[in-house]
Amino acid sequence: MKTYRIAVYPGDGIGIEVTEEVVRVLEAVQDDTFKLDFTPIPWGGDYYMQHGRVTPENYLEILRPFDAIYLGALGDPARIPDHITLVPIVEIRQHFDQYACVRPAKLLPGVSSPLKTTEPIDLVVLRENSEGEYVSHGGRFKVGRPDETATQTSVHTRKGVERILRFGFEMARSRRQHLTMITKSNALKYGMVLWDEVLEAIKDEYPDVEADKQHVDAAAMNFVRCPEFFDVVVASNLFGDILSDLGGIIAGGLGLAPSANINPERAFPSMFESVHGSAPDIAGKGIANPIASILAAAMMLDWLHLPNPAEKIRDAVAKTLISGAKTPDLGGTLKTREMTDAIIQNL
Repeated sequence: MKTYRIAVYPGDGIGIEVTEEVVRVLEAVQDDTFKLDFTPIPWGGDYYMQHGRVTPENYLEILRPFDAIYLGALGDPARIPDHITLVPIVEIRQHFDQYACVRPAKLLPGVSSPLKTTEPIDLVVLRENSEGEYVSHGGRFKVGRPDETATQTSVHTRKGVERILRFGFEMARSRRQHLTMITKSNALKYGMVLWDEVLEAIKDEYPDVEADKQHVDAAAMNFVRCPEFFDVVVASNLFGDILSDLGGIIAGGLGLAPSANINPERAFPSMFESVHGSAPDIAGKGIANPIASILAAAMMLDWLHLPNPAEKIRDAVAKTLISGAKTPDLGGTLKTREMTDAIIQNL
């Protein structure tokens, strides 16, 4: 039996509620071939109120030895500004070189899309996760004055663009052999032209994958108009963040949208979470949809080379939704725990 060390970082709001359910599902799916050793990480808004910091100073050193990090959600806007509470997630992604943010959007059986389409929706937004807008390059000047100025410069490197594109090509090979790169080179003539040039330089190395590109505004339109066109979508940090939310909604809602922050070289732990945030408007009500977080746990198992239990979780989620069991965001009445109970029964 192999044991995997998992750092469980519930965070804030509904992150705490859904993470409890994720642990229940992961405990239920374990068998005599592997064990998950969970270590609770009590950081977030409450920790900040006690210590004046969201995390301890050495939090990256604490997380480094784990095989994976499971994150609930971060954000406690009633007490702490988001630009403070969200610092750890950015630093984890950068320091652990989790440059591939994988965000699938798949319309599951038993779920309705807000789009009037009979075509399948099954795409993955692959977001560059280490540079772009995550590089703190800019500043504010003459703060508080009428002529105050703020600059925020995104930074793109050839290395960063090439490695996320290559990751995307490899992923497309395992799916439907189609990659779409998102650009805006008609207006952003430095950073986005670099993306265009790198795509042209490497795409012939993947003759089995059809590669094209779309400007981000056209891609947003086409996500709604013809989502079945897309397979693997590779985008910069900002564009990928926006399109992955849109992808989640057209596939039934953010309560169903998982996410993974991957270090492909496995030199550092990767981190798994839902696309949605801490949802302070419903926190504490027990009605949050746990499916996105549970599917993120399945992605974690895949990454740990445990495909069978990962597939069991996905099958159980599908069976549960087909049966009509749903939380309020999907038009149902089940509480968070009741929804998880139904999924566990279908494992």
